[in-house]
Amino acid sequence: MPQHRTNNGTSIAADFLTRCFAPGESIALLLRRENPAGILQRIVPSERALAPRYLGWLAHENSIGANIYVAANPLHCGSRKRTKECIAAVRHLYLDLDTDGEARLASLRASDAVPPPNAIVSTSFGKYQVLWRVDGFTSEQQESALKLLAITFGGDPACTDCNRVLRLPGFLNCKYDPAWPVTVEYPGNSTWNSDDFRLDILAADAIFSSPSITPRKHPANHTNSEHDWAWVLHELALGKDAAKLTRKLASRRADKPNPLYYAQRTVDVASARLWLIEGVPMEDVITMLQVRRRFEIPAALCCARAREIAQTAQRIIARKKVA
Repeated sequence: MPQHRTNNGTSIAADFLTRCFAPGESIALLLRRENPAGILQRIVPSERALAPRYLGWLAHENSIGANIYVAANPLHCGSRKRTKECIAAVRHLYLDLDTDGEARLASLRASDAVPPPNAIVSTSFGKYQVLWRVDGFTSEQQESALKLLAITFGGDPACTDCNRVLRLPGFLNCKYDPAWPVTVEYPGNSTWNSDDFRLDILAADAIFSSPSITPRKHPANHTNSEHDWAWVLHELALGKDAAKLTRKLASRRADKPNPLYYAQRTVDVASARLWLIEGVPMEDVITMLQVRRRFEIPAALCCARAREIAQTAQRIIARKKVA
C-alpha cells in the first residue's frame, strides 16, 4: 500500500472514530484475516485506537489482507468480549444495504420516516452502511428499530444486533480483487432520539391468519399499532375510502409524534398489500399510491415513497408465505 494512501486512510479512520465515540470510551476493533483465515479482536480505549502507531498497525494488517471492522456501540470499561451484555450505551442505529444499494439509499434519502444519517459508508460497489447517532435508546429499543429499518428500506435483516461490527472507513475491503477503498460521507451532525424515527410499519403481519383479518386469540396482547393495522386492513377490504380512513386513524392516534404521517403510511402499506394479493402489478400499485398522495406529499418524495411502500408490502406478503 503506498505511503500516501496509508496516511490518508488512517486520517479518514481517525475522523470516523472521533465522530462516533467519546474520549475514554472502550471500543471493539475486529480484524478478519483471509490467508491464513482468522479473527483478531481488540477492545481498547478510544484514545489508543486513535494513536498514530495503532492506526499504523491497522493499516499494515489491512495492507496484507485483513479486513478492519469497528463495533457500532461502546463497551463497558474492562470488557474482554463483545457480547450484548458488554454494550455500555447505544450510540448508533445502522442499516446494511447489501443489495440494490443505490435505489434503496435513494429511497432512504427521500423518506420522511427517518432523519438524515450521520454517516453513509460505501463498503463496495453499490453497497452501503448507514449510521445515525442516537441517544436514549435501550438495547431492546435499538434492536427493534434496526429490524424496522431493515424491513422498511430493504436492509440486511441479519444486521440487527446491538453488538454488530461495521467496516471502518479509510481502509480497504479485501474481499475484492482489486481491494475496494471503504469511504464515508457525513450528511449530518445531529444526535437523534426515538421520536425522530417514525417506523410504524408492522412487520408482524403474521398475527393475522388471512386477508379477511381474523385475529388470533388473546387480542389484548396486541399493541395499539397492531390493532390499527388489523382495523385498516379490514376497512379497506370492505371498500372504505382511504382518505377517510387516514383522517380517522390520525385522529385516533394523537399519541403518535406525527399522527398524519403514521396514518398515511399505515393505510398505504395496507392498501398496497391488498392490491398485490389481488394480483395488481407492482408498477400499477406504485402509480396508485402516487396518485393517492399527490396533493399531500411533495412530488420529489412521492415517487420514491410509493415505490418503497409497495416494496415493503411485498416483503410483508413474502414473510407471510414463509411463516
